Order: sequence, then C-alpha cells, then structure tokens
Amino acid sequence: MSRTRTALLAALVLVAGASGTAVAAAPSADVGIAAIPCSVDYKVQNQWDTGFTAAVTVTNNSAAKSSWAVKWSYAGNQKVTSGWNAKISQSGTAVTAANETYNGSLATGSSVSFGFNASYSGTNALPTTFTLDGVTCNVDDGSGGGGGGGTDPGTRVDNPYAGAKVYVNPEWSAKAAAETGGSRISSQPTGVWLDRIAAINGVNGGMGLRAHLDAALAQKGTGQEVVQLVVYDLPGRDCAALASNGELGPTEIGRYETEFIDPIAAILADTKYSSLRIVTTIEIDSLPNLVTNTGSKATATPQCDTMLANGNYVKGVGYALNKLGAIPNVYNYIDAGHHGWLGWDDNFAPSANLFYQAANAEGATVNDVAGFITNTANYSALKENNFTINDSVNGVSVRQSKWVDWNRYVDELSYAQAFRNQLVSVGFNSGIGMLIDTSRNGWGGSARPTGPGATTSVDTYVDGGRYDRRIQVGNWCNQSGAGLGERPQAAPATGIDAYVWMKPPGESDGSSTAIANDEGKGFDRMCDPTYTGNARNGNNMSGALPNAPLSGHWFSAQFQQLMANAYPPL
Repeated sequence: MSRTRTALLAALVLVAGASGTAVAAAPSADVGIAAIPCSVDYKVQNQWDTGFTAAVTVTNNSAAKSSWAVKWSYAGNQKVTSGWNAKISQSGTAVTAANETYNGSLATGSSVSFGFNASYSGTNALPTTFTLDGVTCNVDDGSGGGGGGGTDPGTRVDNPYAGAKVYVNPEWSAKAAAETGGSRISSQPTGVWLDRIAAINGVNGGMGLRAHLDAALAQKGTGQEVVQLVVYDLPGRDCAALASNGELGPTEIGRYETEFIDPIAAILADTKYSSLRIVTTIEIDSLPNLVTNTGSKATATPQCDTMLANGNYVKGVGYALNKLGAIPNVYNYIDAGHHGWLGWDDNFAPSANLFYQAANAEGATVNDVAGFITNTANYSALKENNFTINDSVNGVSVRQSKWVDWNRYVDELSYAQAFRNQLVSVGFNSGIGMLIDTSRNGWGGSARPTGPGATTSVDTYVDGGRYDRRIQVGNWCNQSGAGLGERPQAAPATGIDAYVWMKPPGESDGSSTAIANDEGKGFDRMCDPTYTGNARNGNNMSGALPNAPLSGHWFSAQFQQLMANAYPPL
C-alpha cells in the first residue's frame, strides 16, 4: 500500500503557479490527505535578473522525526548562494536541505520552514519533485494550513504601521493596569524585548516569542497587526553602559548567531505568523558606541575598543539583518541613537557610513533594512518649540550654549528627518522610514516651560525654554522628572513611519545600587542618583531616580512619575 501511495504522489503533475509557487494537482479521490506522507510549499518570494529568494515549508504527516533532509533538483543553472534555518548543500543540480541543531525535531503533522538566496540565468524553472528523507512529497496547494486566520501579506508595504493595529503586550498591560491610574495607558502598544537567549522561550514562566505572536494573532482579527520586537543580545553588548551588559562575551558571535538569531528567525518564518507585520528593532546602542566611544576620544572605553577591533557588532547586526530580512513580513529597523548622541558633525556622517557597512555585512543588503529608530529607551524631546538651532542671543548662537554644545540638532524630530536624508545619501533605499520612541520624552507637568527663556545669555535662553529637563543630554538612566510622550501613531510627520513606545514605560533602565543577579546585568553608576558623572555626560550629576531595580524590572515610582508628567497630558 505504501509503495502504491508513493507512486501516486510521484506521478502528481506539478505546475508553476502565477505567484511563483510550486503547486500540486489534487490527489485522486482514493488518496486522502491523511495518506500524504509529507508536503512541501516552495515559494519564490523575490526575483531579479540574476537571482531570487525562496521560502520552503515542509510538513511531516508520517512518524515523528528527530532529524530530516529535504531534496530536490533544478532543471536549469540555479545555484544556492546562502540559506537560513537549514544546512543547504548542492551538487550539480541536486540540492539537499538538512535540519539545523535547533530544528531537527519534526512531529507528526508539524511543519518547519527555511529559506535561501540563489543565482540563475535564463529561466528560473520551479523544482518538480521533492523528497523528505527519501520519501516523495506532494506540494502544498496553499488552500489552508497557514494558520492565524489572516492573509499572506505578499510583498512588503512601504510603512508597516499604516492602516494597522499594534500589538498590546498583555504582560506589560497587566502591570500598567495594576498601577493607580494605569488603566489610562494600559491598552497602548509597547515593544517586546528579546534581551537574552532564554527570552525566546520565556523567562520565569513569562511569555516567550511564540506566545506573543499567538497573542498578536488573537488581537489581530481581520485587520492588519504590527508586532514590535527588540532584538538585543549582541556579544559584548552595550560596551559603554554596564546596566545593560548582556550575557554573551565579546567573542561569542557564534552563539549569537546559532542560539539567538537563528531560533528567532525560525519562529518568525513560521507560516502561521505570515499575516502579521513584524517590526524588529535591531540591537540598540551597539553601532553608535563604535562611533563615539572608541579610539582616542575622551569617551572611549576598553570594551568598545574591543568590539570595534573584533568586528562582532558589525557582523552580528549584518547577520541579524540578513536572516530576519529574508522573511517577507519582517521589517528591520536599525537603532540610530538619538540627537544628543550622534547629532554632532563628528558623529553624524560617520554613523551613517558605519550603518551602511553593517547593512552589507554577513550577506545582508540595504533591502533588508526598512528603516531606523531613534531615541530608543531614551528621553530626548520630540520637538523643542521655544528655540531653534538657528537662534542667537546677543550675537551668540544657540549652538554655543552649554546644553546644545555645538550640536546641529535640538530635538529628535529634526534629527530623525535629517539623518534619514543622510542615510539615503550613503546608499540606503529612498523609501526607508524612521521610528521615534516617544515612551518617555514628554517632559510635561508643572516644570514644562511655556515659552523661551530669558535673553540674558544664550544659556538662560536655552535652559529656560527647553522641554527636556535633564541635567545633561548624555544622561540616560531612569531620569527624574520625565513624562510619557506622544502616544503611538502611524505616519505622524514627513519621513517618520511611526511614533512608538518601544521601551515599555515603567521598566527600569538599571539599578540604583549593585544587585546580584543571573541576568548578566551589571551596575552602572549613571543609574546612581549620587553619581557626579563622567566624560560621556560632561561630568554632571546623573539625574537618576533612587531605589531603581535591575534593568527591565518593574519600577512603580518611575511609572507614576511618567504618568504625572505626561505630555500630551493624560
């Protein structure tokens, strides 16, 4: 019986669908779906004159497997050049895709997905026969099985936030709602932070990545839904900020790739989630640190010099962009610091050049980049209305004030729009968009200025009128007096894809004192309210709130202050 079944499946006529998918004719009536030992869905997602990107989903309907190998042959000169979520080899026209160490288990009725880039010339004919461990499969006809109750988004949209709801993290929402007055914002969408390998499957009983994606599908309904992820576990992470040091050592790029990025990519590539628009914030603070905190600069650290020398920030970002960017419904946004970090002439253009280098590393291209995000987990004001960079007081430029300190930008909106133009000028696609994290940059309440400062001096003018009430623009940890900013919204300004709350309000930036932990998180004096500063903040007081817990842990006092100082007010 099994030989007959195999013969029937092998005889199925395969045709090329208009979508670039290999599709099978339906089995005859006496061969039911339960009789099909395996199915393969092979889709050409993107094709150009000399190459293409393909996605393959294999469904196993026979006995459970602990390892697997899929094989097919090409009729033309197609040559696989790179792949993900499978070990792909080729001999002549014959291709074999075998499991990676993390996705070898294939239960009865379960599926696994992988993808690859390939070159070709002439005609890119689709494969006609696939086998799974030597057994011939049919090819899924696409009539079901995708899961998620949505439609395949097909080609990428220009702005994933346009016309879409954004995922509300139920774990953050519950914490916010439990706070007095927190129900006013507990339904706002926030980012989900994948800040260590364990976070993929969930930490301490919390939701893992699949659980969040499943919850997003439930929230989605029949409309479009964006899920916001922060991908954040580079080797030697945050070389200039101890509070957010990561679990991987400076040389552990292999673990980053195989234990962190590859499993994330495997989950995101599951066709169950193909109807979601998945936005990834790629490795906050990493690349900016290579520009400002290395070499002979007063702000340099040995740790950042190490990461510049070994290249693992650039390699890691490139690898993440390549693997995640190959998934059609994933939109990568690279972290671009903030105006008070990269807005100076010495940093602005070099940062764009470094980002371009990373976007072309490890198989990535600029096509893997949907845009950039600024002010992630920071406090820089969105728009300073009481002064501009072109103002002067008694003949002295605003740029010469202690606060601005020769920066060319005074707020995030002007910086994000200008930096977008710079990025396009160095080779990024003209359609890239910017995100601005407005979760904590409202600076409202009674301390919010209502007009310009006194014109006694350029410093009184700027300090009296600026909304950002930090002691120094380099202060970044649990800032006293901060407030919630603009609520998340799509396409709020030219070149801006969305205002987002990528940093969940109420989650600490770092502990005020040293706290022993197993999360790889150190103690940074910039989170200590008694600290008098360093070169990176002009040797000013840290401005941090007291009694803060470890980074990422709930900080009720901060949450209450953010609500009290919200602008627009709650």
